[in-house]
Amino acid sequence: MSKKKESIFDVKLFKRLFVYIKPYKTIFIGLVALVILLALFSAATPKITEYAIDDSIAKHQSKGFLFYICILLAVLILQTVFQLLFIFYATWLGQNLVMDVRVKLFNHLLRFKMKYYDNSSVGVLITRAVTDMERIADIFGQGLFMIFRDLLTMAVVFGIMMYTNLKLSLIVFVMLPILLYATRIFQKYMKKAFEEVRNEVSNLNSFVQERLTGMKILQLFTREKVEYKNFKEINGRHKKGWLKTVWYNSIFFPLADLSSSVTIGLVAWYGGLNVIEDTVTQGVLISFVMYIPMLFRPLRQIADKFNTLQMGMVAATRVFKVIDTTSQIDDTGSYVAKQFKGDILFNDVYFNYVEDEAVLKGVSFDVKAGNIVAIVGATGAGKSTIINLLNRFYDIKKGTICIDGIDIKDVTLSSLRTQIAVVLQDVFLFADTILNNITLNNPNITEEAVHRAAKDIGIHDFIMSLPNGYQYNVKERGVMLSSGQRQLISFLRAYVTNPSILVLDEATSSVDSYSEQLIQNATDKITKGRTSIVIAHRLATIKKADKIIVMDAGNIVEQGTHDELLKKDKGYYKNLYEVQFLQEEVA
Repeated sequence: MSKKKESIFDVKLFKRLFVYIKPYKTIFIGLVALVILLALFSAATPKITEYAIDDSIAKHQSKGFLFYICILLAVLILQTVFQLLFIFYATWLGQNLVMDVRVKLFNHLLRFKMKYYDNSSVGVLITRAVTDMERIADIFGQGLFMIFRDLLTMAVVFGIMMYTNLKLSLIVFVMLPILLYATRIFQKYMKKAFEEVRNEVSNLNSFVQERLTGMKILQLFTREKVEYKNFKEINGRHKKGWLKTVWYNSIFFPLADLSSSVTIGLVAWYGGLNVIEDTVTQGVLISFVMYIPMLFRPLRQIADKFNTLQMGMVAATRVFKVIDTTSQIDDTGSYVAKQFKGDILFNDVYFNYVEDEAVLKGVSFDVKAGNIVAIVGATGAGKSTIINLLNRFYDIKKGTICIDGIDIKDVTLSSLRTQIAVVLQDVFLFADTILNNITLNNPNITEEAVHRAAKDIGIHDFIMSLPNGYQYNVKERGVMLSSGQRQLISFLRAYVTNPSILVLDEATSSVDSYSEQLIQNATDKITKGRTSIVIAHRLATIKKADKIIVMDAGNIVEQGTHDELLKKDKGYYKNLYEVQFLQEEVA
Protein backbone atom coordinates (compact mmCIF):
# COMPACT_ATOMS: atom_id res chain seq x y z
CA MET A 1 0.00 0.00 0.00
CA SER A 2 2.75 2.43 0.95
CA LYS A 3 4.64 1.73 -2.25
CA LYS A 4 1.61 2.65 -4.26
CA LYS A 5 1.31 5.93 -2.39
CA GLU A 6 4.98 6.73 -3.04
CA SER A 7 4.73 5.94 -6.75
CA ILE A 8 5.97 8.88 -8.82
CA PHE A 9 4.02 7.81 -11.91
CA ASP A 10 0.36 6.85 -11.57
CA VAL A 11 -0.32 4.58 -14.56
CA LYS A 12 -3.98 4.12 -13.61
CA LEU A 13 -4.49 7.88 -13.54
CA PHE A 14 -2.92 8.29 -16.98
CA LYS A 15 -5.11 5.56 -18.41
CA ARG A 16 -8.11 7.47 -17.17
CA LEU A 17 -6.88 10.71 -18.74
CA PHE A 18 -6.22 8.95 -22.03
CA VAL A 19 -9.92 8.11 -22.27
CA TYR A 20 -10.49 11.82 -22.94
CA ILE A 21 -7.95 11.74 -25.80
CA LYS A 22 -10.06 9.38 -27.94
CA PRO A 23 -11.96 12.19 -29.73
CA TYR A 24 -8.58 13.71 -30.66
CA LYS A 25 -6.83 10.48 -31.63
CA THR A 26 -5.59 11.85 -34.98
CA ILE A 27 -3.89 14.82 -33.30
CA PHE A 28 -2.38 12.52 -30.68
CA ILE A 29 -0.89 10.22 -33.36
CA GLY A 30 0.40 13.26 -35.22
CA LEU A 31 2.13 14.49 -32.06
CA VAL A 32 3.79 11.13 -31.55
CA ALA A 33 5.09 11.31 -35.14
CA LEU A 34 6.41 14.83 -34.53
CA VAL A 35 8.16 13.65 -31.36
CA ILE A 36 9.97 10.92 -33.36
CA LEU A 37 10.97 13.36 -36.11
CA LEU A 38 12.24 15.94 -33.61
CA ALA A 39 14.37 13.32 -31.86
CA LEU A 40 15.89 12.19 -35.16
CA PHE A 41 16.57 15.72 -36.42
CA SER A 42 18.12 16.75 -33.09
CA ALA A 43 20.54 13.81 -33.18
CA ALA A 44 21.31 14.38 -36.87
CA THR A 45 22.84 17.85 -36.38
CA PRO A 46 26.08 16.71 -34.59
CA LYS A 47 26.47 13.83 -37.04
CA ILE A 48 26.30 16.13 -40.06
CA THR A 49 28.78 18.45 -38.32
CA GLU A 50 31.11 15.47 -37.78
CA TYR A 51 31.05 14.59 -41.48
CA ALA A 52 31.61 18.22 -42.50
CA ILE A 53 34.69 18.46 -40.26
CA ASP A 54 36.23 15.08 -41.14
CA ASP A 55 35.48 15.14 -44.88
CA SER A 56 36.18 18.81 -45.59
CA ILE A 57 37.66 20.94 -42.81
CA ALA A 58 40.20 18.41 -41.47
CA LYS A 59 41.34 17.64 -45.03
CA HIS A 60 41.41 21.33 -46.01
CA GLN A 61 39.06 20.54 -48.90
CA SER A 62 36.15 22.77 -49.91
CA LYS A 63 34.61 20.01 -52.02
CA GLY A 64 31.36 18.81 -50.46
CA PHE A 65 31.54 21.35 -47.60
CA LEU A 66 28.70 23.48 -49.04
CA PHE A 67 26.61 20.32 -49.43
CA TYR A 68 26.92 19.55 -45.69
CA ILE A 69 26.09 23.15 -44.81
CA CYS A 70 22.94 23.03 -46.97
CA ILE A 71 21.85 19.74 -45.37
CA LEU A 72 22.49 21.19 -41.91
CA LEU A 73 20.45 24.30 -42.79
CA ALA A 74 17.56 22.19 -44.11
CA VAL A 75 17.57 20.04 -40.98
CA LEU A 76 17.50 23.13 -38.76
CA ILE A 77 14.60 24.68 -40.72
CA LEU A 78 12.58 21.46 -40.60
CA GLN A 79 13.36 21.07 -36.92
CA THR A 80 12.05 24.60 -36.27
CA VAL A 81 8.84 23.94 -38.24
CA PHE A 82 8.23 20.62 -36.50
CA GLN A 83 8.94 22.23 -33.12
CA LEU A 84 6.37 24.94 -33.82
CA LEU A 85 3.74 22.37 -34.83
CA PHE A 86 4.59 20.22 -31.84
CA ILE A 87 4.22 23.02 -29.28
CA PHE A 88 0.98 24.31 -30.83
CA TYR A 89 -0.81 20.98 -31.10
CA ALA A 90 0.43 19.67 -27.74
CA THR A 91 -1.05 22.76 -26.09
CA TRP A 92 -4.19 22.50 -28.27
CA LEU A 93 -4.70 18.89 -27.20
CA GLY A 94 -4.23 19.75 -23.53
CA GLN A 95 -6.75 22.60 -23.66
CA ASN A 96 -9.37 20.54 -25.52
CA LEU A 97 -8.93 17.64 -23.14
CA VAL A 98 -9.28 19.85 -20.07
CA MET A 99 -12.33 21.54 -21.58
CA ASP A 100 -14.04 18.14 -21.78
CA VAL A 101 -13.03 17.22 -18.22
CA ARG A 102 -14.16 20.62 -16.87
CA VAL A 103 -17.56 20.27 -18.59
CA LYS A 104 -17.98 16.81 -17.08
CA LEU A 105 -16.98 18.10 -13.64
CA PHE A 106 -19.38 21.05 -13.78
CA ASN A 107 -22.20 18.83 -15.03
CA HIS A 108 -21.46 16.53 -12.08
CA LEU A 109 -21.50 19.44 -9.62
CA LEU A 110 -24.87 20.60 -10.94
CA ARG A 111 -26.45 17.34 -9.79
CA PHE A 112 -25.01 17.01 -6.31
CA LYS A 113 -27.30 16.92 -3.32
CA MET A 114 -27.47 20.06 -1.22
CA LYS A 115 -25.88 18.01 1.57
CA TYR A 116 -22.65 17.86 -0.45
CA TYR A 117 -22.49 21.66 -0.60
CA ASP A 118 -23.42 21.90 3.08
CA ASN A 119 -20.19 20.02 3.87
CA SER A 120 -17.92 21.41 1.13
CA SER A 121 -15.89 24.57 0.75
CA VAL A 122 -16.87 26.69 -2.25
CA GLY A 123 -13.27 27.94 -2.55
CA VAL A 124 -11.95 24.37 -2.81
CA LEU A 125 -14.51 23.49 -5.51
CA ILE A 126 -13.55 26.62 -7.46
CA THR A 127 -9.91 25.52 -7.27
CA ARG A 128 -10.87 22.11 -8.66
CA ALA A 129 -12.88 23.59 -11.54
CA VAL A 130 -10.42 26.33 -12.52
CA THR A 131 -6.83 26.18 -11.23
CA ASP A 132 -6.51 22.40 -11.09
CA MET A 133 -7.87 22.13 -14.62
CA GLU A 134 -5.04 24.27 -16.00
CA ARG A 135 -2.53 22.00 -14.30
CA ILE A 136 -4.14 19.02 -16.06
CA ALA A 137 -3.81 20.82 -19.40
CA ASP A 138 -0.09 21.27 -18.70
CA ILE A 139 0.31 17.47 -18.48
CA PHE A 140 0.01 17.33 -22.25
CA GLY A 141 1.00 20.86 -23.24
CA GLN A 142 4.22 21.01 -21.21
CA GLY A 143 4.70 17.64 -19.55
CA LEU A 144 4.07 14.26 -21.10
CA PHE A 145 5.00 14.89 -24.74
CA MET A 146 8.02 16.95 -23.75
CA ILE A 147 9.27 14.10 -21.57
CA PHE A 148 8.63 11.57 -24.33
CA ARG A 149 10.52 13.74 -26.82
CA ASP A 150 13.48 14.13 -24.47
CA LEU A 151 13.61 10.41 -23.65
CA LEU A 152 13.51 9.50 -27.34
CA THR A 153 16.23 12.05 -28.12
CA MET A 154 18.42 10.53 -25.40
CA ALA A 155 17.83 7.02 -26.76
CA VAL A 156 18.80 8.06 -30.30
CA VAL A 157 21.87 9.98 -29.09
CA PHE A 158 22.87 7.03 -26.88
CA GLY A 159 22.73 4.66 -29.86
CA ILE A 160 24.71 6.96 -32.16
CA MET A 161 27.41 7.55 -29.54
CA MET A 162 27.82 3.84 -28.89
CA TYR A 163 28.03 3.17 -32.62
CA THR A 164 30.51 6.02 -33.21
CA ASN A 165 33.04 5.42 -30.40
CA LEU A 166 32.60 2.99 -27.52
CA LYS A 167 35.45 4.33 -25.33
CA LEU A 168 34.27 7.93 -25.41
CA SER A 169 30.72 6.69 -24.82
CA LEU A 170 31.78 4.84 -21.66
CA ILE A 171 33.19 8.07 -20.18
CA VAL A 172 29.80 9.71 -20.73
CA PHE A 173 27.83 6.78 -19.36
CA VAL A 174 29.86 6.58 -16.14
CA MET A 175 28.33 9.92 -15.11
CA LEU A 176 24.76 9.06 -16.15
CA PRO A 177 23.86 6.66 -13.27
CA ILE A 178 24.76 9.36 -10.74
CA LEU A 179 22.47 11.87 -12.44
CA LEU A 180 19.73 9.29 -12.94
CA TYR A 181 19.75 8.44 -9.25
CA ALA A 182 19.66 12.13 -8.33
CA THR A 183 16.74 12.62 -10.73
CA ARG A 184 14.83 9.77 -9.13
CA ILE A 185 15.26 11.22 -5.63
CA PHE A 186 14.37 14.68 -6.93
CA GLN A 187 11.13 13.44 -8.50
CA LYS A 188 10.08 11.65 -5.32
CA TYR A 189 10.49 14.71 -3.12
CA MET A 190 9.00 17.06 -5.68
CA LYS A 191 5.78 15.02 -5.76
CA LYS A 192 5.37 15.40 -2.00
CA ALA A 193 6.14 19.10 -2.23
CA PHE A 194 3.56 19.70 -4.96
CA GLU A 195 0.87 17.82 -3.04
CA GLU A 196 1.53 20.20 -0.16
CA VAL A 197 1.40 23.20 -2.50
CA ARG A 198 -1.95 22.13 -3.99
CA ASN A 199 -3.41 21.69 -0.49
CA GLU A 200 -2.33 25.17 0.51
CA VAL A 201 -3.66 26.67 -2.76
CA SER A 202 -7.08 25.16 -2.01
CA ASN A 203 -6.98 26.50 1.56
CA LEU A 204 -5.94 29.93 0.32
CA ASN A 205 -8.70 30.08 -2.32
CA SER A 206 -11.30 28.94 0.19
CA PHE A 207 -10.21 31.50 2.80
CA VAL A 208 -10.15 34.43 0.36
CA GLN A 209 -13.50 33.49 -1.23
CA GLU A 210 -15.29 33.27 2.12
CA ARG A 211 -13.81 36.52 3.47
CA LEU A 212 -14.61 38.49 0.32
CA THR A 213 -18.18 37.18 0.35
CA GLY A 214 -18.58 38.04 4.03
CA MET A 215 -16.66 41.34 3.91
CA LYS A 216 -19.58 43.34 5.34
CA ILE A 217 -19.69 41.12 8.43
CA LEU A 218 -15.93 41.39 8.92
CA GLN A 219 -16.05 45.17 8.80
CA LEU A 220 -19.18 45.43 10.96
CA PHE A 221 -17.48 43.44 13.71
CA THR A 222 -14.05 45.07 13.12
CA ARG A 223 -12.38 41.76 12.33
CA GLU A 224 -9.91 43.24 9.80
CA LYS A 225 -6.79 42.78 11.97
CA VAL A 226 -7.71 39.24 13.01
CA GLU A 227 -8.46 38.13 9.43
CA TYR A 228 -5.31 39.85 8.19
CA LYS A 229 -3.32 37.81 10.71
CA ASN A 230 -5.11 34.59 9.67
CA PHE A 231 -4.43 35.34 6.02
CA LYS A 232 -0.73 35.92 6.71
CA GLU A 233 -0.53 32.51 8.39
CA ILE A 234 -2.23 30.70 5.50
CA ASN A 235 -0.20 32.61 2.94
CA GLY A 236 2.95 31.77 4.92
CA ARG A 237 2.17 28.05 4.72
CA HIS A 238 1.59 28.46 0.98
CA LYS A 239 4.95 30.21 0.59
CA LYS A 240 6.66 27.52 2.68
CA GLY A 241 5.28 24.82 0.38
CA TRP A 242 6.56 26.62 -2.72
CA LEU A 243 9.96 27.26 -1.14
CA LYS A 244 10.38 23.52 -0.70
CA THR A 245 10.09 23.10 -4.48
CA VAL A 246 12.55 25.97 -5.00
CA TRP A 247 14.99 24.34 -2.57
CA TYR A 248 14.84 20.98 -4.36
CA ASN A 249 15.30 22.73 -7.72
CA SER A 250 18.26 24.74 -6.44
CA ILE A 251 20.01 21.50 -5.44
CA PHE A 252 19.22 19.36 -8.44
CA PHE A 253 19.75 21.66 -11.42
CA PRO A 254 23.23 22.91 -10.47
CA LEU A 255 24.16 19.26 -9.86
CA ALA A 256 22.90 18.36 -13.35
CA ASP A 257 24.87 21.25 -14.93
CA LEU A 258 28.00 20.26 -13.00
CA SER A 259 27.70 16.65 -14.21
CA SER A 260 27.40 17.80 -17.81
CA SER A 261 30.39 20.15 -17.53
CA VAL A 262 32.59 17.50 -15.88
CA THR A 263 31.65 14.99 -18.56
CA ILE A 264 32.48 17.44 -21.37
CA GLY A 265 35.84 18.12 -19.70
CA LEU A 266 36.67 14.40 -19.43
CA VAL A 267 35.66 13.75 -23.05
CA ALA A 268 37.65 16.76 -24.27
CA TRP A 269 40.70 15.57 -22.32
CA TYR A 270 40.55 11.89 -23.28
CA GLY A 271 39.26 12.53 -26.80
CA GLY A 272 41.88 15.22 -27.39
CA LEU A 273 44.64 12.74 -26.50
CA ASN A 274 43.13 10.27 -28.98
CA VAL A 275 42.94 12.95 -31.70
CA ILE A 276 46.65 13.64 -31.17
CA GLU A 277 47.34 9.90 -31.45
CA ASP A 278 45.09 9.71 -34.55
CA THR A 279 42.76 7.11 -33.00
CA VAL A 280 39.81 9.52 -32.96
CA THR A 281 38.96 12.10 -35.61
CA GLN A 282 38.34 15.77 -34.90
CA GLY A 283 34.78 15.44 -36.18
CA VAL A 284 34.02 12.62 -33.74
CA LEU A 285 35.38 14.64 -30.81
CA ILE A 286 33.35 17.72 -31.78
CA SER A 287 30.20 15.62 -32.28
CA PHE A 288 30.65 14.06 -28.84
CA VAL A 289 31.02 17.49 -27.26
CA MET A 290 27.74 18.40 -29.00
CA TYR A 291 26.06 15.11 -27.99
CA ILE A 292 26.80 15.42 -24.26
CA PRO A 293 24.46 18.42 -23.69
CA MET A 294 21.88 16.62 -25.83
CA LEU A 295 22.14 13.64 -23.49
CA PHE A 296 22.33 15.53 -20.19
CA ARG A 297 20.08 18.50 -20.98
CA PRO A 298 17.03 16.30 -21.75
CA LEU A 299 17.59 14.53 -18.44
CA ARG A 300 17.63 17.91 -16.72
CA GLN A 301 14.56 19.01 -18.71
CA ILE A 302 12.78 15.77 -17.90
CA ALA A 303 13.19 16.57 -14.23
CA ASP A 304 11.95 20.11 -14.89
CA LYS A 305 8.97 18.90 -16.92
CA PHE A 306 8.36 16.23 -14.34
CA ASN A 307 7.54 19.06 -11.93
CA THR A 308 4.79 20.12 -14.32
CA LEU A 309 3.70 16.53 -14.75
CA GLN A 310 3.53 15.99 -10.98
CA MET A 311 1.45 19.12 -10.47
CA GLY A 312 -0.90 17.95 -13.20
CA MET A 313 -1.17 14.47 -11.70
CA VAL A 314 -1.92 15.85 -8.24
CA ALA A 315 -4.55 18.17 -9.76
CA ALA A 316 -6.08 15.33 -11.81
CA THR A 317 -6.30 13.15 -8.71
CA ARG A 318 -8.23 15.87 -6.90
CA VAL A 319 -10.55 16.56 -9.85
CA PHE A 320 -11.36 12.87 -10.38
CA LYS A 321 -12.02 12.53 -6.66
CA VAL A 322 -14.87 15.05 -7.08
CA ILE A 323 -16.08 13.35 -10.28
CA ASP A 324 -16.06 9.98 -8.51
CA THR A 325 -18.11 11.34 -5.61
CA THR A 326 -21.59 9.85 -5.66
CA SER A 327 -23.78 12.45 -4.02
CA GLN A 328 -26.58 12.80 -6.54
CA ILE A 329 -30.28 12.48 -5.84
CA ASP A 330 -31.45 9.25 -7.51
CA ASP A 331 -33.32 10.40 -10.61
CA THR A 332 -34.86 7.03 -11.38
CA GLY A 333 -38.47 8.18 -11.65
CA SER A 334 -40.23 7.58 -14.96
CA TYR A 335 -43.32 9.76 -14.52
CA VAL A 336 -43.05 13.08 -16.37
CA ALA A 337 -45.29 15.64 -14.71
CA LYS A 338 -46.91 17.91 -17.28
CA GLN A 339 -49.17 19.78 -14.85
CA PHE A 340 -49.92 18.94 -11.22
CA LYS A 341 -53.39 19.50 -9.79
CA GLY A 342 -51.61 20.28 -6.55
CA ASP A 343 -52.73 17.74 -3.93
CA ILE A 344 -49.77 17.27 -1.54
CA LEU A 345 -49.37 14.56 1.10
CA PHE A 346 -46.62 14.15 3.69
CA ASN A 347 -47.07 10.74 5.32
CA ASP A 348 -45.00 9.87 8.43
CA VAL A 349 -41.91 11.65 7.12
CA TYR A 350 -38.62 11.33 9.02
CA PHE A 351 -35.49 13.23 8.04
CA ASN A 352 -32.10 14.24 9.44
CA TYR A 353 -29.24 16.33 8.06
CA VAL A 354 -26.81 14.71 10.49
CA GLU A 355 -27.00 11.04 11.47
CA ASP A 356 -28.96 10.43 14.68
CA GLU A 357 -30.10 14.08 14.86
CA ALA A 358 -33.70 14.01 13.64
CA VAL A 359 -35.07 17.21 12.11
CA LEU A 360 -38.51 15.87 11.14
CA LYS A 361 -40.06 13.19 13.35
CA GLY A 362 -42.97 11.47 11.67
CA VAL A 363 -44.49 14.55 10.03
CA SER A 364 -47.87 14.01 8.35
CA PHE A 365 -50.15 16.55 6.70
CA ASP A 366 -52.04 17.09 3.45
CA VAL A 367 -52.70 20.08 1.22
CA LYS A 368 -55.70 20.20 -1.08
CA ALA A 369 -55.24 21.48 -4.63
CA GLY A 370 -55.54 25.25 -4.80
CA ASN A 371 -55.32 25.72 -1.04
CA ILE A 372 -52.87 27.86 0.91
CA VAL A 373 -51.14 26.22 3.86
CA ALA A 374 -49.19 28.40 6.30
CA ILE A 375 -46.42 26.81 8.37
CA VAL A 376 -45.48 28.57 11.59
CA GLY A 377 -43.13 27.76 14.43
CA ALA A 378 -39.92 28.72 16.15
CA THR A 379 -36.55 28.80 14.40
CA GLY A 380 -35.25 25.26 13.90
CA ALA A 381 -38.70 23.70 14.08
CA GLY A 382 -38.28 22.14 10.62
CA LYS A 383 -40.26 24.59 8.44
CA SER A 384 -37.58 25.15 5.77
CA THR A 385 -36.79 21.44 5.73
CA ILE A 386 -40.28 20.76 4.36
CA ILE A 387 -39.47 23.05 1.40
CA ASN A 388 -36.20 21.24 0.75
CA LEU A 389 -37.82 17.81 0.86
CA LEU A 390 -40.72 18.72 -1.43
CA ASN A 391 -38.20 19.71 -4.11
CA ARG A 392 -36.05 16.65 -3.37
CA PHE A 393 -32.96 18.67 -2.52
CA TYR A 394 -32.56 15.95 0.10
CA ASP A 395 -34.02 12.44 0.31
CA ILE A 396 -36.15 11.47 3.28
CA LYS A 397 -35.10 8.73 5.68
CA LYS A 398 -38.56 7.25 6.11
CA GLY A 399 -42.14 7.84 4.96
CA THR A 400 -43.55 9.16 1.69
CA ILE A 401 -44.19 12.49 0.03
CA CYS A 402 -46.83 12.42 -2.72
CA ILE A 403 -48.19 14.94 -5.20
CA ASP A 404 -51.53 14.04 -6.80
CA GLY A 405 -51.16 10.59 -5.25
CA ILE A 406 -47.78 9.96 -6.92
CA ASP A 407 -44.65 9.43 -4.83
CA ILE A 408 -42.25 12.23 -5.80
CA LYS A 409 -39.47 9.62 -6.11
CA ASP A 410 -41.38 8.23 -9.09
CA VAL A 411 -41.42 11.65 -10.80
CA THR A 412 -38.46 12.78 -12.88
CA LEU A 413 -36.48 15.46 -11.05
CA SER A 414 -36.67 17.90 -13.94
CA SER A 415 -40.46 17.76 -14.30
CA LEU A 416 -40.96 17.82 -10.51
CA ARG A 417 -38.92 20.97 -10.00
CA THR A 418 -40.37 22.61 -13.11
CA GLN A 419 -43.84 22.38 -11.56
CA ILE A 420 -42.75 23.75 -8.16
CA ALA A 421 -41.64 27.37 -7.80
CA VAL A 422 -39.81 28.48 -4.67
CA VAL A 423 -39.36 31.99 -3.30
CA LEU A 424 -36.82 31.96 -0.49
CA GLN A 425 -36.16 34.55 2.17
CA ASP A 426 -32.47 34.61 1.22
CA VAL A 427 -32.76 35.59 -2.45
CA PHE A 428 -29.82 34.81 -4.72
CA LEU A 429 -29.32 36.89 -7.86
CA PHE A 430 -26.57 36.43 -10.44
CA ALA A 431 -24.30 39.20 -11.68
CA ASP A 432 -26.53 39.78 -14.71
CA THR A 433 -29.51 41.82 -15.91
CA ILE A 434 -32.84 41.77 -14.12
CA LEU A 435 -34.38 40.11 -17.19
CA ASN A 436 -31.88 37.26 -17.20
CA ASN A 437 -32.26 36.81 -13.45
CA ILE A 438 -36.00 36.43 -13.96
CA THR A 439 -35.90 34.09 -16.96
CA LEU A 440 -32.60 32.38 -16.03
CA ASN A 441 -31.99 32.40 -19.79
CA ASN A 442 -34.95 30.10 -20.42
CA PRO A 443 -35.69 30.52 -24.17
CA ASN A 444 -39.35 29.63 -23.57
CA ILE A 445 -39.89 32.77 -21.47
CA THR A 446 -40.04 35.88 -23.64
CA GLU A 447 -39.40 39.44 -22.50
CA GLU A 448 -43.01 40.30 -23.33
CA ALA A 449 -44.19 37.51 -21.02
CA VAL A 450 -41.97 38.89 -18.26
CA HIS A 451 -43.44 42.37 -18.74
CA ARG A 452 -46.99 41.03 -18.56
CA ALA A 453 -46.21 39.01 -15.42
CA ALA A 454 -44.56 42.02 -13.77
CA LYS A 455 -47.65 44.14 -14.46
CA ASP A 456 -49.89 41.35 -13.11
CA ILE A 457 -48.19 41.33 -9.71
CA GLY A 458 -47.64 45.09 -9.65
CA ILE A 459 -43.86 45.44 -9.87
CA HIS A 460 -43.41 46.58 -13.48
CA ASP A 461 -43.20 50.25 -12.47
CA PHE A 462 -40.57 49.47 -9.83
CA ILE A 463 -38.37 47.70 -12.42
CA MET A 464 -38.82 50.46 -15.00
CA SER A 465 -37.75 53.03 -12.39
CA LEU A 466 -34.27 51.45 -12.34
CA PRO A 467 -31.56 52.57 -14.82
CA ASN A 468 -32.07 50.59 -18.07
CA GLY A 469 -35.16 48.89 -16.60
CA TYR A 470 -35.12 45.17 -17.26
CA GLN A 471 -31.55 45.44 -18.60
CA TYR A 472 -30.25 46.79 -15.28
CA ASN A 473 -27.26 44.76 -14.10
CA VAL A 474 -27.71 43.90 -10.42
CA LYS A 475 -24.03 42.86 -10.01
CA GLU A 476 -22.80 39.96 -7.88
CA ARG A 477 -25.50 38.50 -5.59
CA GLY A 478 -27.78 41.43 -6.49
CA VAL A 479 -25.89 43.96 -4.33
CA MET A 480 -27.28 46.86 -6.39
CA LEU A 481 -30.79 46.13 -5.05
CA SER A 482 -32.26 46.26 -1.56
CA SER A 483 -33.41 43.06 0.14
CA GLY A 484 -37.04 43.95 -0.63
CA GLN A 485 -36.27 44.60 -4.28
CA ARG A 486 -34.41 41.32 -4.56
CA GLN A 487 -37.39 39.49 -3.11
CA LEU A 488 -39.72 41.17 -5.60
CA ILE A 489 -37.49 39.90 -8.42
CA SER A 490 -37.67 36.39 -6.96
CA PHE A 491 -41.48 36.62 -6.85
CA LEU A 492 -41.54 37.50 -10.52
CA ARG A 493 -39.03 34.73 -11.29
CA ALA A 494 -41.41 32.23 -9.70
CA TYR A 495 -44.54 33.70 -11.28
CA VAL A 496 -43.38 33.65 -14.92
CA THR A 497 -42.83 29.87 -14.78
CA ASN A 498 -46.58 29.42 -14.09
CA PRO A 499 -45.96 26.67 -11.50
CA SER A 500 -48.56 24.19 -10.25
CA ILE A 501 -47.26 24.52 -6.68
CA LEU A 502 -45.77 27.55 -4.97
CA VAL A 503 -43.49 27.37 -1.94
CA LEU A 504 -42.90 30.70 -0.27
CA ASP A 505 -40.78 32.03 2.57
CA GLU A 506 -42.31 35.48 2.94
CA ALA A 507 -40.08 37.00 5.64
CA THR A 508 -39.97 40.80 5.48
CA SER A 509 -38.04 41.66 8.63
CA SER A 510 -35.52 43.83 6.75
CA VAL A 511 -37.88 45.23 4.11
CA ASP A 512 -39.13 48.82 3.92
CA SER A 513 -42.87 49.50 4.11
CA TYR A 514 -43.22 50.28 0.38
CA SER A 515 -41.51 47.03 -0.66
CA GLU A 516 -43.51 45.13 1.96
CA GLN A 517 -46.77 46.36 0.42
CA LEU A 518 -45.58 45.32 -3.03
CA ILE A 519 -44.56 41.92 -1.64
CA GLN A 520 -47.96 41.50 0.01
CA ASN A 521 -49.73 42.33 -3.26
CA ALA A 522 -47.44 39.96 -5.16
CA THR A 523 -48.08 37.22 -2.61
CA ASP A 524 -51.85 37.60 -2.98
CA LYS A 525 -51.57 37.47 -6.75
CA ILE A 526 -49.27 34.50 -7.23
CA THR A 527 -50.93 32.33 -4.56
CA LYS A 528 -54.46 32.88 -5.90
CA GLY A 529 -55.94 29.59 -7.15
CA ARG A 530 -52.60 27.83 -6.79
CA THR A 531 -51.51 25.25 -4.21
CA SER A 532 -49.21 27.18 -1.90
CA ILE A 533 -47.08 26.28 1.09
CA VAL A 534 -46.06 29.42 2.93
CA ILE A 535 -43.58 29.73 5.79
CA ALA A 536 -45.63 32.56 7.24
CA HIS A 537 -44.23 35.55 9.07
CA ARG A 538 -47.10 38.00 8.62
CA LEU A 539 -50.47 37.76 10.33
CA ALA A 540 -52.24 38.81 7.13
CA THR A 541 -50.93 35.76 5.28
CA ILE A 542 -51.69 33.40 8.17
CA LYS A 543 -55.31 34.57 8.42
CA LYS A 544 -55.85 33.97 4.71
CA ALA A 545 -54.47 30.41 4.86
CA ASP A 546 -56.88 27.52 4.42
CA LYS A 547 -54.83 25.59 6.95
CA ILE A 548 -52.16 26.49 9.48
CA ILE A 549 -49.55 23.90 10.46
CA VAL A 550 -47.81 24.64 13.74
CA MET A 551 -44.37 23.00 14.15
CA ASP A 552 -42.10 22.57 17.14
CA ALA A 553 -38.81 20.63 17.30
CA GLY A 554 -39.55 18.60 14.16
CA ASN A 555 -43.13 17.70 15.08
CA ILE A 556 -46.49 19.05 13.99
CA VAL A 557 -48.12 20.06 17.25
CA GLU A 558 -51.29 21.67 15.86
CA GLN A 559 -53.22 21.98 12.58
CA GLY A 560 -56.29 24.01 11.66
CA THR A 561 -57.54 27.42 10.58
CA HIS A 562 -56.65 30.63 12.37
CA ASP A 563 -59.99 30.76 14.19
CA GLU A 564 -59.92 27.05 15.09
CA LEU A 565 -56.46 27.26 16.61
CA LEU A 566 -57.27 30.37 18.64
CA LYS A 567 -60.10 28.45 20.33
CA LYS A 568 -57.63 25.91 21.80
CA ASP A 569 -57.02 26.87 25.39
CA LYS A 570 -53.28 27.08 26.13
CA GLY A 571 -52.57 26.03 22.56
CA TYR A 572 -49.15 26.51 21.00
CA TYR A 573 -50.51 28.70 18.19
CA LYS A 574 -52.62 30.78 20.57
CA ASN A 575 -49.55 31.51 22.66
CA LEU A 576 -47.52 32.34 19.53
CA TYR A 577 -50.29 34.64 18.35
CA GLU A 578 -50.47 36.48 21.65
CA VAL A 579 -46.69 36.87 21.97
CA GLN A 580 -45.79 37.67 18.38
CA PHE A 581 -48.66 38.19 15.94
CA LEU A 582 -50.97 40.20 18.17
CA GLN A 583 -48.32 42.91 18.46
CA GLU A 584 -48.26 43.14 14.67
CA GLU A 585 -52.08 43.43 14.54
CA VAL A 586 -52.07 46.20 17.15
CA ALA A 587 -49.32 48.05 15.32
